[in-house]
Amino acid sequence: MPTALKLYDNYTRSLRGFEALKAGAAGLYTCGPTVYDYQHIGNFRTFLFEDLLRRVLEWNGYEVTHVMNVTDVGHLTSDADTGEDKMEKGARRTGKTAWEIAELYTGAFLEDMRALNIEDPTILCRATDHIREQIEFIADIERNGYTYRTSDGIYVDTSKQPDYGYLARLDKAGLEAGKRVDLGEKRHPTDFALWKFSPSGEKRQMEWPSPWGTGFPGWHIECSAMAQKYLGDFFDVHCGGEDHIPVHHTNEIAQTEARVGTRLANFWMHGYFLLANDAKMAKSAGEFLRLKSLTDRGYDPLAYRYLCLTAHYRSQLNFTFDALDAAATALERMRRGFHALPAGGEPDAAYVDRFTVEINEDLNIPKALAIAWELLRGDVVDLRVTKATLAAFDRVFGLGLEAWQPKQETIPEVVRALAAARAAARAAKQWAEADRLRAELRAAGWEVEDEPDGYALKRR
Repeated sequence: MPTALKLYDNYTRSLRGFEALKAGAAGLYTCGPTVYDYQHIGNFRTFLFEDLLRRVLEWNGYEVTHVMNVTDVGHLTSDADTGEDKMEKGARRTGKTAWEIAELYTGAFLEDMRALNIEDPTILCRATDHIREQIEFIADIERNGYTYRTSDGIYVDTSKQPDYGYLARLDKAGLEAGKRVDLGEKRHPTDFALWKFSPSGEKRQMEWPSPWGTGFPGWHIECSAMAQKYLGDFFDVHCGGEDHIPVHHTNEIAQTEARVGTRLANFWMHGYFLLANDAKMAKSAGEFLRLKSLTDRGYDPLAYRYLCLTAHYRSQLNFTFDALDAAATALERMRRGFHALPAGGEPDAAYVDRFTVEINEDLNIPKALAIAWELLRGDVVDLRVTKATLAAFDRVFGLGLEAWQPKQETIPEVVRALAAARAAARAAKQWAEADRLRAELRAAGWEVEDEPDGYALKRR
């Protein structure tokens, strides 16, 4: 029997057996986009890892409730609760309202998700649609004695939580001793905002009344509030990028512990960065690659999905166009190999067991991909079984093998005429003439393949 599913939990820093908190069902929360700009392909590497996790959970028989947030307010340009709201900044950059850019970039994100064959979340929730839930969450934290007020907002006093920063293994004492930045009215370097007040004399595009004054929520509170609303006080898995570990996810845990006493999720999982020229891809760097940057160059979006399958989610992947070219070539070979196989078989149990062992070992997709290639090149006698097994594997890979069709090539009339003349020569057993016509076809860039019921033409 295949091994049970094991996942790497960053909270315990260990590989743990996965057992859902509720039999047969799994709650999954993934941090979604901040929609002040387009998402780059580095962002999508994380979203692809989360899609693979969901597919592996489903492969193991779980009914997954996947909740993804859209951050359309409250994410400041600095993780330290300073700077301008990214939505307000994006609005100024584009000349649109904050609401308009949220709609624009959310739509672009969803379009790219579908191009990459990422499954739609069960629930896609926007921060601006859940202001009431966030205010209620903050009020509970305040009643529990974990907050203080400054002139610019309501903050969590992290000194009241002995385990604050455990996820990131933060050195709180070292941070306190070595603080060199102006904390303003914050009591400790790790304290963070739950609610920010609108600046005096300034009308923000996105602001709401609250028990503490007109303002807007901090970035971290939205995820805790929406995750808790849709998945409960303690659910199965929370995911994001590795950059979420020291601040965003650390603070999600802190505020949830302050409200209900749980760390929010049983497993905390993180995808590693996509690197470009060995440096983290980031919008702050000025230029970044969008999925459209790849499709404008003629790449199939699923070639990028295939590229991401070749590296484990807990290893950094260096993006180059040479690597993408290799992925595109491999995907084309896999598609054509799959398409050529006859249908009508059932998956091979031994191969399915081997595949399950690999994907259940903390999503070892590269090894699972190697098994798929072994199968495609291998000696399974019934090719219908090969096709059925690969189709089953693709429930996890998400490469759309069954939906793919080869492009219909337009064959010039002169080439058709040469091929017909060659077929006539063969029928008349004029072998020398048939060979001459084949050579002409090759010189024109075409290959003729004889088949039991005729012939096929393919571009060389």
